[in-house]
Amino acid sequence: MRAAEFQSIVVLTGAGISAESGVPTFRGPDGLWEGHRVEDVATPQAFRRDPVLVQAFYDARRAALARVAPNAAHAALARLDAQWPGDLLVVTQNVDDLHERAGARRMVHMHGELKSALCLACGERQTAPDTLSDGPACIRCEARRLRPDIVWFGEMPYHMDRIETALAACDLFVSIGTSGAVYPAAGFVQGARHAGARTLEINLDRSEGTHFFDEARHGRAGELVPLWVDALLKR
Repeated sequence: MRAAEFQSIVVLTGAGISAESGVPTFRGPDGLWEGHRVEDVATPQAFRRDPVLVQAFYDARRAALARVAPNAAHAALARLDAQWPGDLLVVTQNVDDLHERAGARRMVHMHGELKSALCLACGERQTAPDTLSDGPACIRCEARRLRPDIVWFGEMPYHMDRIETALAACDLFVSIGTSGAVYPAAGFVQGARHAGARTLEINLDRSEGTHFFDEARHGRAGELVPLWVDALLKR
């Protein structure tokens, strides 16, 4: 895979890149997320049924961000963002802020952000306070109906128009630290291939979608991503 071939890159990142910083993966081997069934903390129905539990869960996840830091893979992608002369879009499925803290700017969060809150009364998105459990008021309409600005199961991911446009125009698609099991992100590689892009998977192990990629490199993201970025920027 020669860097000189490429002008437009789309990078998809998933839980595996942040796991190396100590962020728990979304669903553990026991099917639970931080001790809770996903159905109890990550659906609109769960929020209607038990908003106290859901708010407390995301308050704890938000607080935990202070105890983790970007790793070498985040730093490498931020360097790519700063130095790549062509088009670049980093699409993350993660709701943490590690890409931004590393310095990435050309990026979107397709599943929302822990540090953002959404008002159910007026639709305003705003920086989330440390806790949503005590019912803070919306900065726009003053209603006390803020929820975590997270895309839950059954909801439409954010920025899909921008992502699909970038996938159709890219000539290199790279997936980092993803399981290849959660759609629509799991289908991005097929969309990029259909548009003529080369495809690369960087993952700890084989994913469910490894067979769709032109090339797969398996190992720690903190080791493999800096090597890939170094080679790309030396073209």
